[in-house]
Amino acid sequence: MNPLKNRFLTIAAALTGFACIGLTNQAATFSSDIENFIADKVLPLAQRQLIAYQFGDPLTLDAHRGTTYTASRYERLPLPYAALQEGVAPPGEAMSVAQISATAQQWGDRVVITDVANLTIKHPLFKKAVDLTAMQLPETLERNTFNTLVAATQVNYANGRANRAALVATDVLSPHEVNRLVGSLEDYGAPPFNGDEREDTMKDAGAYRKSKGASAMPHYVALIHPFPVQDMRENATVVAAWTHNDVNRLYNSELGEWGGVRFCKSNMVPYWIGVADPATNTASTAGGALATGTYYIQITGMPTQTSVERRIYQVSGAVTVTGPTGSISVVIPTLSNYVFNVYIGTTTSPTNLGLSASGPSVGSFAGQATQLASGATVVITGTGAAQTPPAAPATGIYVFPTIVIGKNAYGQVLLENKQFYYLKDADKSDPLNQTRVVGWKVFYGSIIENQNFLVRIESSSAFTPGYSVNA
Repeated sequence: MNPLKNRFLTIAAALTGFACIGLTNQAATFSSDIENFIADKVLPLAQRQLIAYQFGDPLTLDAHRGTTYTASRYERLPLPYAALQEGVAPPGEAMSVAQISATAQQWGDRVVITDVANLTIKHPLFKKAVDLTAMQLPETLERNTFNTLVAATQVNYANGRANRAALVATDVLSPHEVNRLVGSLEDYGAPPFNGDEREDTMKDAGAYRKSKGASAMPHYVALIHPFPVQDMRENATVVAAWTHNDVNRLYNSELGEWGGVRFCKSNMVPYWIGVADPATNTASTAGGALATGTYYIQITGMPTQTSVERRIYQVSGAVTVTGPTGSISVVIPTLSNYVFNVYIGTTTSPTNLGLSASGPSVGSFAGQATQLASGATVVITGTGAAQTPPAAPATGIYVFPTIVIGKNAYGQVLLENKQFYYLKDADKSDPLNQTRVVGWKVFYGSIIENQNFLVRIESSSAFTPGYSVNA
């Protein structure tokens, strides 16, 4: 055999034996040399449908005139009961005026980014802050508008229930309930959208329809959550109507028209779920300023994204405190992505926030038992700001409001228009330009112009929020 070939075979056999020993280089050995991959494109956020702000009448509050906007309405004169008597003047009527007021408030927020973060993070943080604050502002106005609307006084409950706590799971929204609301609005004379601007009308409906088209026919508007929408969609009559109106939409997120109402859906419509009292309150004779007496505690939970009270816990049993330095220790429920409020009162209907050092340390709610962390134990040391929690549904029941509005039902009072600020240059407070700030503010308030021009129906639903097996 060729000596060179024999030597080559000997080396090959040696290498084969070496490989079989198991000294294989694996990826984990070189993990420090891996360049992590981060996609250039960021993932999209969940969508929110903004519908309520658009229907508010634009109202302006002049500068240098305070923050209170007052509107006046002169009420109708009563109609004469009998014909005139010859030669005798009628007694005449007294005029009356009704006034409503709203207070404009300044709202705003900001995002602060350091120069180091802006230089070292893959995605452009300053640009993302601009995008996110541009979303935050209109969503704040939408949230605030709904908070005003659900506090309006005209309310009905599905199936004729007496109140929110009496609703059961089968009390869902139906065409019958919508008909009841429309009938009430029309009976009172609430002006519809696209109706005649005169307070008293005598018009030929056929001619009006021909001149302006079906889309311009007078109508009311319903602001509705997606779950009551699904309840309505299980009615064949409504489904047929909405199917034929798919090409005839006037408003943001509109579903279509039915029964003289145009339905606009939004997942920002607030709703409530009743939750059992956690019964975790312990009285103490020290640590606070509560006087001797009997107190009741109520907890509400708010998603951190919206700060709208959603989980309404039942009112606690009586808690006996021995003062004058008494306090009550409250264990907050544990629930991720939620913060909590604690209310206190001397009746079973608390109408005040508690005082607690666990609350915010700055801002208009400093020292109040609000925005409390999940799972925390907080000490209620006294009675705080007047604020009424939402009425609690029965335990385990979800309640959704559907708000039907006529024209001029509510307005948006603007003192100072929306403003955005993009600060990225050095100044005296930041001489080395170590921070970037993106912020916004607006000075405004929502006002109910006429309580009788809007009404809400509260109902449960055959559907419940959240994903589950087979849902």
